[in-house]
Amino acid sequence: MSTMKGVDGEFLGVGDKPGLNIWCIMGTSVVPIAKSLHGKFYNGNCYIILHTAEVKSGTRRHNVHYWIGEEAKEEDCLMASDKAVELDAALGSHTIQYRETQGEESDKFLSYFKPCIIPVQGSFSSHWRRSGDECDGTTMFRCEGEHVARLREVPFSRSSLDHKAAFIVDTPSKIFLFSGCNSCVQTRAMALDVIKHLRENRHCGRCEIGIIEDGKLAGDSDAGEFWNLFGGYAPIPRDVPDAANGGPMTTSPKKLFWINKRILVPMEAQFLEREMLKSDRSYILDCGAEIFLWIGMTTLVSEKKTSATALEEYVHLQGRSSIGRTVIMTEGHEIADFKLHFQHWPKNVVQKLYEAGREKVAAIFKHQGYDVAEIPDDNPRPLISSNGCLKVWLVDRGCVTLLCTEEQEQLYNGDCYIIQYSYAEDGKDYHLFLAWFGQDSVQEDRVATVSLMSSMADSVKGRAVVGQVLEGREPELFFLVFKSLIIFKGGRSTAYKNSILQKSNRTELYQKDGAALFRVQGLRPDCIRAIQVHLAASSLNSSHCYILQDGASFFTWLGSLSSPSDHVLLDRMMDKLCH
Repeated sequence: MSTMKGVDGEFLGVGDKPGLNIWCIMGTSVVPIAKSLHGKFYNGNCYIILHTAEVKSGTRRHNVHYWIGEEAKEEDCLMASDKAVELDAALGSHTIQYRETQGEESDKFLSYFKPCIIPVQGSFSSHWRRSGDECDGTTMFRCEGEHVARLREVPFSRSSLDHKAAFIVDTPSKIFLFSGCNSCVQTRAMALDVIKHLRENRHCGRCEIGIIEDGKLAGDSDAGEFWNLFGGYAPIPRDVPDAANGGPMTTSPKKLFWINKRILVPMEAQFLEREMLKSDRSYILDCGAEIFLWIGMTTLVSEKKTSATALEEYVHLQGRSSIGRTVIMTEGHEIADFKLHFQHWPKNVVQKLYEAGREKVAAIFKHQGYDVAEIPDDNPRPLISSNGCLKVWLVDRGCVTLLCTEEQEQLYNGDCYIIQYSYAEDGKDYHLFLAWFGQDSVQEDRVATVSLMSSMADSVKGRAVVGQVLEGREPELFFLVFKSLIIFKGGRSTAYKNSILQKSNRTELYQKDGAALFRVQGLRPDCIRAIQVHLAASSLNSSHCYILQDGASFFTWLGSLSSPSDHVLLDRMMDKLCH
């Protein structure tokens, strides 16, 4: 298997199948946790958790969590944040990463484990050779929550009991459930599920269960046996109201910091705007009850690790190790809660209005009967030099093949490619490296692509910027370096072909002598693209133009709302497809 610079080898190739992967931090390495031990967390350790889900489109969605035990060493906490960044890089740098602290876990994290997570005193390093969850003493747990069970080990003492929660006392011969009189029905039901889990996993299904109702003693043998564990019955003191509920809620002012080599530079502004975030930087947004780390898309893995370390140091320096929520995200993959803290957050990355876009608006108004004056041209400054050198490599079996000039403008959505665009400006050499992942590409090729691109970027002289691009989410810069581009259905890599053979459903692949439908669009005549879409009438859209290929014959379809500049783009693309 190929290696990837700056990424732990344990993370390469993971995330292909739905489910959980868990690793424990052991020094500077990670140790995979067997599935039979998933949900068992030692409070002296830190863990990396990957949850993979398959969405309706057939793609994989990944969430990365790193769990911090309440007795974990600070160096393990820092290593956990680093490893979470490495795992994100191995998965294409588009995951959301969550920092979970023991006792303050998010509902999302707890929902992965049925019926709950089991906190264990001690460290995994001293227990990892033990194969099971054998019960070798009496353990007491406090169970709370209405939607997910929040289980916390408490001292085996009468003083640990209260009226608000459910309590589980696990002895070698019997498991007791004590339900506080103020606990809700959902909590009691989840506590019972936890007891069933403990009986099956700790007692091999051979263990009695005793249920005790708070305040009910008469004629109850289970209650008598339960209270004898504590030296006899004594009333439980009345609950003390939580300090959090004792007064009005206070809202902490938002603080935005730019991370400059682990130093946090405050950014003063009356309101937060999306334009304040630069793609080559990382930022911490402290909202009091939650902290966000935003990482620009062009930052390197090493820079991401530095940012994650700065976040850990900031949390510890503030004395808020058990803060409600800490989320790490990469540009373009922000969660809704983060966007809400900004005054204006565009629904998509808003590009400047080019001629085609303005003409399209004018065409819509004209279609509705309005007389629209011509909008004057403007000459926006180009995002990148147009005199650079373009090279495109196809990734297959962990190796790269340089495409010839004719082929480098033809990509397949089942493949992965490395694009290098080199240019000179102000006497300096610049190199842009982009990893492009086709929509139907396989994880094996994606991992190899990121690794190989990283090695290429390290080998060039001059300033190198790297980025990763998913089909359908390409920035304007991506198309500018190509001038013209055709994206076909299908693929040439071995891994993709093998995946097609394993699928029972037929996949629509491009064949030169077959039928294919292309949607044509672009920014201007020197920046156009044709994308093969599903061969069906439902793929047609009135705002676009299309080319239908049927063997050697080609037909054009003009949308009623398409603009004259769209028609020019269509003619240019016809010339390319026909030759």
